[in-house]
Amino acid sequence: MTHQYPALTPEQKRELQDIAQRIVAPGKGILAADESTGSMAKRLNPIGVDNTEENRRRYRQLLFTADQRIDKCIGGVIFFHETLYQNTDDGIPFAKLIKDRGIVVGIKNGIVPIVEPEILPDGDHDLKRCQYVTEKVWHCFNTVVKRRYLKVLAACYKALSDHHVYLEGTLLKPNMVTAGHSCPTKYSSEEIAMATVTALRRSVPPAVTGVTFLSGGQSEEEASMNLNAINVCPYIKPWALTFSYGRALQASALNAWRGEQSQEKAATEEFIKRAEANGLAALGKYESSGTCGAAGKSLYVANHAY
Repeated sequence: MTHQYPALTPEQKRELQDIAQRIVAPGKGILAADESTGSMAKRLNPIGVDNTEENRRRYRQLLFTADQRIDKCIGGVIFFHETLYQNTDDGIPFAKLIKDRGIVVGIKNGIVPIVEPEILPDGDHDLKRCQYVTEKVWHCFNTVVKRRYLKVLAACYKALSDHHVYLEGTLLKPNMVTAGHSCPTKYSSEEIAMATVTALRRSVPPAVTGVTFLSGGQSEEEASMNLNAINVCPYIKPWALTFSYGRALQASALNAWRGEQSQEKAATEEFIKRAEANGLAALGKYESSGTCGAAGKSLYVANHAY
């Protein structure tokens, strides 16, 4: 129809779709390194590191300079504004460093271009309730979600349709369907996967290029196992299903680093390990070693804000 996507030329549509496809190419996902200055304080202070610009730069450097192993599992990196103007010790801008590796660089900009509805895992709601709320319009404020939601998946795509958004050039960035943190019932990765894929199939148009999940306070290992289960779920899934993880890619690296220059290599190895694990999970090929260590520690924070 001639009135659709009136602001986009054919070349722009091709470019948008190409970028989206590069980010979620098979086995690849997103490193969410867009923590604000305040959020970085929550990461650095517990490990005894002052939240200075230089320390933030040093930490980001050990992620961005990881060796070529991450090139096959990281398709995009989300920057915070400050990061665009930071360089490596050798004076190479972080943005150039990432782009030269064939990885897409993005910056936090509200919900554009990544659509990001989130259901917080606070409260004691079970898996069925979270699936229902994820699919529907949530318009209340109570102990289940602790936040007013006007639009979740179905309403989100109604709004995008109303505004003639070119869906092939978008990625959806939602939570997985998980029970509330206080729910007494513990669900398996397979149950979480079935509920998540069911919600997506009922709500997300197949034109959308990919779904890049938040980790939502899961431990690093849980986030990998659940993503793997989603990808091996037997239902038809017309989108790429992968990750857009921050804490679930970085927690072990932070704990290994602790601000010590002598620990930078060890920290980078921890980051690479989680990136490779999630790259395999995005293909449905991840197998847990059974020894999680720090990766098995919950990253849940009540009333978490970015």
